[in-house]
Amino acid sequence: MTRQDFDQYSDPMDAELDALDDRIRSLIRFSERLRSENVELRQQLAAAQAEGDLLREKVSAARTRLESLLARMPGEDA
Repeated sequence: MTRQDFDQYSDPMDAELDALDDRIRSLIRFSERLRSENVELRQQLAAAQAEGDLLREKVSAARTRLESLLARMPGEDA
């Protein structure tokens, strides 16, 4: 293969490699963004689960107090 033949193949190949490099870099950025969003979503989920646990505890405590109050109410005499 002569130098001239090599140049014929080299330029298009360089362009393809540059395009591939751009796509790979784009995929890396996309992957990093998804990873960051995933971390943020996991933190939001953990906060929401903690809030749900707290609300369930409050409802349970309110139910216990209400049941206690109802138990102390005088019953109707029939």
